[in-house]
Amino acid sequence: MGRITKRAYKLSDGRDIVYFDDADTVLPPERGDDLREPAVRPPTATMRQDVLTGEWISIAAARQNRVVLPPSHLDPLAPASPENPSEIPSLYDVAVFENKSPSFGPELAGAAAPEGLADLARVGLGRSRQSVGRCEVVCFSPEHTGSLAGLPLSRMRTVVEAWADRTAALSALPGVEQVFPFENRGEAIGVTLHHPHGQIYAYPYITPRTAQLIRTIEDYGGPLFEDILSFEQKSERVLLQGDHWTAFVPFAARWPLEVHMLPHRHVPDLAATTDEERDEFSRLYGRLLRGVDALYDTPTPYISAWHQAPVHAHRDDIRLMLQLTSPRREETKLKYLAGSEAAMGAFIADIPPETAAARLREALGKTGR
Repeated sequence: MGRITKRAYKLSDGRDIVYFDDADTVLPPERGDDLREPAVRPPTATMRQDVLTGEWISIAAARQNRVVLPPSHLDPLAPASPENPSEIPSLYDVAVFENKSPSFGPELAGAAAPEGLADLARVGLGRSRQSVGRCEVVCFSPEHTGSLAGLPLSRMRTVVEAWADRTAALSALPGVEQVFPFENRGEAIGVTLHHPHGQIYAYPYITPRTAQLIRTIEDYGGPLFEDILSFEQKSERVLLQGDHWTAFVPFAARWPLEVHMLPHRHVPDLAATTDEERDEFSRLYGRLLRGVDALYDTPTPYISAWHQAPVHAHRDDIRLMLQLTSPRREETKLKYLAGSEAAMGAFIADIPPETAAARLREALGKTGR
């Protein structure tokens, strides 16, 4: 078997597209040009500060024009054809391209851009800044339907390589403070395309979730993630464990289905993982996703989120972590974020984490290895 190969091109409007070929690919090395007429990209969105919390809200009106659940012959993530001039000019294994209507970017600097984290930390009425950064789409397969759970191991490994590569590339861009790869799966989560894909956001600030984590680490006063891993590995909530990763239902899970995966050594982000760690993660994660889908007769909607350390801060404190959550509490019932959760941020859990872990272990047993 060869090695995963990266091939960088440009779309007709100047956006970047990067192809990642499987180690066992059958594709030729050449990729076709984007034959569409160049289009004008929407202006970079504007962020407004919520003076009650200090958080920044990106106002990205161009997202209103997104395609919603198109038929297969108009799939914008399928390889382009004469009948479907899609976003991706050629057949591919995995493809990553700049979002046409991003929440952040395409500008990386400008007169209205943030002037660093100290500027963004100040709180005041009517404050706004340009939503600089980058948003990318990660296509897991050229097929219109399917999921990560159904991919062969070689393709899953290519996806992990793409995440790591793009984390490094986006972290090097000026103005980027945090990089977030994620996947929204299922209409119950709000996806607008059936095509199996994920996204990567490169933010111009440290996200609220990570800012809270930084405060927690400072209050804890010790090696938080090392201690979490040791604590969870001794619990009945462990689901999968290898030489490099452990997957578990966390002690205080908010969601009916919630799984965390931590590496056994401290690494701040995907770019810092080794080939061996990526290999094992690809195997364990594929098995975990198959177990999640084995819970019920229909595929389970979920959000899979890579929590990574900020680009320039707390890299020795914050460990890379995958968090998979689903609102599905029974086969035909979903947990909605109602009054307490949506208004107060105070979660009420419906299923004890130990019960959820037992159900997941049973489902994992149906999938083999």
